[in-house]
Amino acid sequence: MSHTVLNVSSTTLSKMKTYYNSQSTGKLPAGAVFAAKTSACAITGYRSGKVLFQGKDALLEAAKWHGESTKAAPVKKKKPVSAQLPSGFSEMSVIGSDEVGTGDYFGPITVVSAFVRKEQLHELQSIGVRDSKDLTDPQIIQIAKKIAKVVPYSLLVLKNEKYNELQQKGMSQGKIKALLHNQALINLHKKILPERPDAVLIDQFAEKDTYYRYLKEQKEIFQENVFFSTKGESIHLAVAAASIIARYAFVKQMDNLSSEAGFPIPKGAGSHVDVAAARLISEKGEEALLHFTKKHFANTQKALKLVNKR
Repeated sequence: MSHTVLNVSSTTLSKMKTYYNSQSTGKLPAGAVFAAKTSACAITGYRSGKVLFQGKDALLEAAKWHGESTKAAPVKKKKPVSAQLPSGFSEMSVIGSDEVGTGDYFGPITVVSAFVRKEQLHELQSIGVRDSKDLTDPQIIQIAKKIAKVVPYSLLVLKNEKYNELQQKGMSQGKIKALLHNQALINLHKKILPERPDAVLIDQFAEKDTYYRYLKEQKEIFQENVFFSTKGESIHLAVAAASIIARYAFVKQMDNLSSEAGFPIPKGAGSHVDVAAARLISEKGEEALLHFTKKHFANTQKALKLVNKR
């Protein structure tokens, strides 16, 4: 039997109890505050904050609460451990790889791998390349256009229709990201041949072994001089450049979605996003979420509740 466990806050636990109230089994195991059962999944919430999902649709049912992660109780697990990087790494010719959009309810995931030669480091610094989180969208757009003229890169955009299809088949977001990074690295490697970087740095979102486990069924896996590190943008400008281009691509996609919707589509996954999603549902129908959003986020249920209150 498939199963998965989430750790959530007391607020989220209360929300879940209310949400599953109509499917309550009426029998509570020791330490439980609610127990419910859908056609293909049993859900049990415990006072400790742990919620157990069991059954064929365990992963899919748990995924509905993904967007609550920012409010969830901390999970006691090890953070990804950055690899020991070679001496003088920041001055090497490096391919950096980063992604944008994974925590946003609206919009796609964009992944970019960018090759920065050591001779270009000073030039990139002079045009303002740095951690994209410190830049506004107008700055991102301006700098990204300059980077694209001098740095070879590979951009992949995973639209929501495909993302939702993969997620509904049980693929985790971690695996989706690994597949995208791997393909971007393969594409860029072919683009710059016969030139080869001194190293590759992926902004780390999973342990090295986990990353390659995600890729084990792929026919082609890029593994040459690959390193993983958290806060990669502060380690080498190649990751910062990749992040800026990925953010630029994401902003353009969000602008397109706003044009399609007929009103501004917000970033993030907060309450303002719930309101926008409710408006989208009211004006275009719930089926529009497959095109505009990562539908398994908890924002979907929150938006539907807002619609039903109107």
